[in-house]
Amino acid sequence: MSLRPWRDLRRSWQPGHAPALMVIPLGLIVAVCVVDVLAPPHIHLGPLLVAAPAITVAFAGVRVTALMGVLAVAAQVLIGVLKESLSSANIQAQITALVVVSVICVGICVLRDRRERQLHRVRSVAEAAQSVLLQPLPVRAGPLQIAGLYIPAEEEADLGGDLYAAARTDHHSTRLLIGDVRGNGLASINNTALLLGAFRAAAHRQATLPRLAVHLDAAFRWDSTQWRSRTEQDTDEDFATAILLDIPDHEPVVHLINCGHPPPLLLRGTHVTALTPEASYLPIGLGGAFGMTAYELQTFPFEVGDLLLLYTDGVIEARDAGHVFYQLTDRAPSWTNDDPDEFLRALHDDLLAHVHGHLDDDAAAVAIRRLAL
Repeated sequence: MSLRPWRDLRRSWQPGHAPALMVIPLGLIVAVCVVDVLAPPHIHLGPLLVAAPAITVAFAGVRVTALMGVLAVAAQVLIGVLKESLSSANIQAQITALVVVSVICVGICVLRDRRERQLHRVRSVAEAAQSVLLQPLPVRAGPLQIAGLYIPAEEEADLGGDLYAAARTDHHSTRLLIGDVRGNGLASINNTALLLGAFRAAAHRQATLPRLAVHLDAAFRWDSTQWRSRTEQDTDEDFATAILLDIPDHEPVVHLINCGHPPPLLLRGTHVTALTPEASYLPIGLGGAFGMTAYELQTFPFEVGDLLLLYTDGVIEARDAGHVFYQLTDRAPSWTNDDPDEFLRALHDDLLAHVHGHLDDDAAAVAIRRLAL
């Protein structure tokens, strides 16, 4: 589920994208001219004209800011001509000040536009990285209808420590992974890429889900610790909470292994059940370090019409201004009649409304509905 429309709406109010706001400096110039000309000779409103380019720099680019500066200077000259005081030291000082302020405003625009171009290039690289690492989930996989949602905590970031992926197997089932890598921002992207790569390389060929869990734990731990000394390994562990699922096409069940991750929710009508396994294992990357070499499957019913919701702790730990946690289990039943994509869109809007648009942690969710074959 893309957040680009929301970002485009926000960017439309950023510098260079609000032409309607030009009415403000233009109106200011006209008002100052009219009032100054009609006012008594001892009243001078010309200094207020410096506000025109200063205001314009907040929402327009270099050319428009320069144009507003020229108009402000021309207005000051017109005032001097009409009041027959153009040769006075006061008017000349005001004109000089206007020119200086206009040049400074144009310089600020140049520096800002250069920085925005740099940020645009960085953002393009981030979007490309996201398309490679966090690939879109398939809309259909056998009898399953699937949708994914990712909301970064950093407003302009496109990828953080939350992840999800899906793969089809040769024995007619769909395997899914949802996880949360320790840390956030750029520091977690390497481990995110590692875990996703290991899953995509092995999910379709590992005979059982427990063997896949062992493989992911070993691959994650080896890559993240191979260049560290023993002291560093003991004091700076890398790990990821995760859930591995296998959903067969021809059985109304879901098999899962939980590695320290929040349990999935099974929604059947308005009834919500947390799929809490009897055994929850250590996060990926820590299992091998503590001698864990075997995992056991947990199996739960997953029938036609049911909706399975996977999520990261960024969803349930989101808090509003009063530090009240987001009540996912109370809100989710309201959207169970929607398809997975609509369900996640409702979750997205409701979650951001709860936190007033600011998340403290990345949040991800995957919705899966079983359809009849």
